[in-house]
Amino acid sequence: MKFEAPVAITEIAAFIGAELVGNDRLLATGINEIHKVTTGDISFVDFEKYYNASLQSAASIIIINKKVACPEGKALLVLEDPFSAYIKLVKKYRPFEPATKAISDTAVIGEGTVLQPNVFIGNHVRIGRNCLIHPNVTIYDHTIIGDNVIIHAGTVIGADAFYFKKRANREVMYDKMESCGRVIIEDDVEIGAGCTIDKGVSGDTIIGQGTKFDNMIHIGHGTVIGKNCLFAAQVGVGGKAHIEDNVILWGQVGISKDLTIGKGAIVMAQSGVPSSLKGGEAYFGSPAESARTKMKELNWIKRIPEIWDIIKKKQ
Repeated sequence: MKFEAPVAITEIAAFIGAELVGNDRLLATGINEIHKVTTGDISFVDFEKYYNASLQSAASIIIINKKVACPEGKALLVLEDPFSAYIKLVKKYRPFEPATKAISDTAVIGEGTVLQPNVFIGNHVRIGRNCLIHPNVTIYDHTIIGDNVIIHAGTVIGADAFYFKKRANREVMYDKMESCGRVIIEDDVEIGAGCTIDKGVSGDTIIGQGTKFDNMIHIGHGTVIGKNCLFAAQVGVGGKAHIEDNVILWGQVGISKDLTIGKGAIVMAQSGVPSSLKGGEAYFGSPAESARTKMKELNWIKRIPEIWDIIKKKQ
């Protein structure tokens, strides 16, 4: 998320009650997760094993729970609970805006776009030209939709990320990570009925140009999907996955978070993908492997009774 205008680091430090270490002249331009930060961004870290990655990232300002050596030119904001401080900033600079009508006055809708009955369009949404939004579609605040997009009935675009911090010493254990990211849907995308596409925690969930979704598909927060992909019904994709161009996922494929599926890969129905896959190959199974290898394995498994009978006869 980018701020509407740069904010002085001293103002940020005072607001969250942090000790400022390092460059006190910085201007913060946004908030982002560590894997998407750019110069000027604020990020946070509260586990020591991630300190080095955060300090060496592109982030200019790091909220941290321990005073450490500050990289040249950067600033540290040191306090006990970086997670809560980060949430406080999100709520200040991207506050929730209650809806006052079904189609917000701040939404921009392009020429030739058709909105069917009971569509909800949130604040600061931008929809391009010649789109067709079917009944009961919900489009949350700050979503961006390109030209010639079709969204079928009952789909929800831009719900919050499924992202929580565990507090094991409390009765209510999970703190919600407030989402301030967006969903960006590029030109010529079609999204089936009953799909859900979550916004990024602080970055963007992106659906690439020409990609087509069947019904009942879920896309997790911060996922980036390339161009001309094809997803069949009931595919589920975990947060921050990167799916490159021309990938086909057949029905009920499950994709774990934080992985990459290479360009042109095909994943057969009901496969489970726990780790990254190279492009240009077909995969099957759970965990997903080369479809050719997996089929050979299944053929051998089917022969187990026959092999066992042969072994018993030789004994």
